[in-house]
Amino acid sequence: MNLYHCLIELKQDAKALAFASAVDAWLSRLQARGVIGGWRLLRRKLGLASGSHTDFLLEIEVEGLAQLDGAFAALSTAEDDDERRYEQVHHMIARAEVGLYRPFPDPAFRERIALI
Repeated sequence: MNLYHCLIELKQDAKALAFASAVDAWLSRLQARGVIGGWRLLRRKLGLASGSHTDFLLEIEVEGLAQLDGAFAALSTAEDDDERRYEQVHHMIARAEVGLYRPFPDPAFRERIALI
């Protein structure tokens, strides 16, 4: 399982609960369609963070790069309802930084090390 990791800051006028609801509506639909695995939205607690840690952390599980590519493809060919859900989330975001993470060490990595 790989994690698509999003650090998110909302716009000044965006409401946190409205954002959470919009994320749930959008990602639950993608998950039900099998486009993504699980997902979770986390919020910084007590404002405790350093450096570039943002107010929200969104983690989306994908099996691998093929499923991630499929998720992006699904977004580009989205039905009207999917696009509306995406726009509801996106218009509340002021800034987002993303990364793709994998379990480490993973089986493929262990196999390459064993060959050395």
